[in-house]
Amino acid sequence: MPPPSPDYDQLALDIKTWARELGFQRAGITDTELSDHETHLLNWLEKGFHGSMEYMARHGTRRSRPGELVPGTCRIVSVRMDYLPPGADPVSLLDHASAGYVSRYALGRDYHKVMRRRLQQLADRIQQQVGPFGCRAFVDSAPVLEKALAEKAGLGWIGKHSNLLSQDCGSWFFLGELYTDLPLPADRPASDHCGSCSRCIEACPTQAIVAPFQVDARRCISYLTIENRGTIPEEFRQAMGNRIYGCDDCQLVCPFNRFAEESGETDFSPRWGLDQPDLVALFGWTRQQFLDRMEGSPIRRIGYESWLRNIAVGLGNADTCDRVIAALTSRAEDPSPLVREHVSWALARHGRSVGQAPDST
Repeated sequence: MPPPSPDYDQLALDIKTWARELGFQRAGITDTELSDHETHLLNWLEKGFHGSMEYMARHGTRRSRPGELVPGTCRIVSVRMDYLPPGADPVSLLDHASAGYVSRYALGRDYHKVMRRRLQQLADRIQQQVGPFGCRAFVDSAPVLEKALAEKAGLGWIGKHSNLLSQDCGSWFFLGELYTDLPLPADRPASDHCGSCSRCIEACPTQAIVAPFQVDARRCISYLTIENRGTIPEEFRQAMGNRIYGCDDCQLVCPFNRFAEESGETDFSPRWGLDQPDLVALFGWTRQQFLDRMEGSPIRRIGYESWLRNIAVGLGNADTCDRVIAALTSRAEDPSPLVREHVSWALARHGRSVGQAPDST
């Protein structure tokens, strides 16, 4: 006789319990129907808001149709892991011109590896219970509409800034997915609670939130400092301030983030003083120091040149002093044309030109 079918209602409850035991703050389950989100994605792509992120369009409808990406998928387990680290107040850091601002998610170890390992452990627990089943884990590494899936799974709603929001914890969390062929009961989708609030739209330094729920990535500081590998358009450089990797402004002003709690995950704790780094010190890192110190960090993937490019802009926006001028001058003849161009702009911001020595003290 064939083995009895699992009690899927109980299994769903068990999965959520196991997820919490593995360090996920919450888990939810959804089906694969994403037609409304697919329409939103296609409209966003048609407007060119994805910029140079060609991978957003490369996979066709597999991003919005999970069954095309992983055949046999009928349910997705969506999980949340909080990442807000303890440390310096992010808002005050933005006013500290000599320090660099790194998006809070990137201060510690690469979340992709941390979460993917936990999701695999979750899959192993399920298999111990039901036997072999079809599954595949994703953490921001494949054509997956993770925020849409999380919203349908009841983990929160997509806010006007396009991040997922939860009433009880804000938005300082990562998302991951386990695609499965198990006919688990689906959770109820979350409802929108943004109301008439527009703080995120008003706070964006480069007006990248061009309308509620619409972000033009080409204007977004996170895109400009991370995804963009070329020149940062001059029109956005001053607005970048000291943001050298990503931007959290839309999250910092969100009222729901007053409920966010600091993460207990040691993997997400700040490394190398990145929670309040000195811009001049960072600009002095050699290529090998960058590679060594950013080992296991999401920052490493942007490469050394983009790192220096971003810091050069930050130094251009810093208070004028000999220390800043000397740091910029030291890279005025950098082998990279990309770095040289941004250093030249930064020096001009301080009323200097390439080759002009700093004032003596």
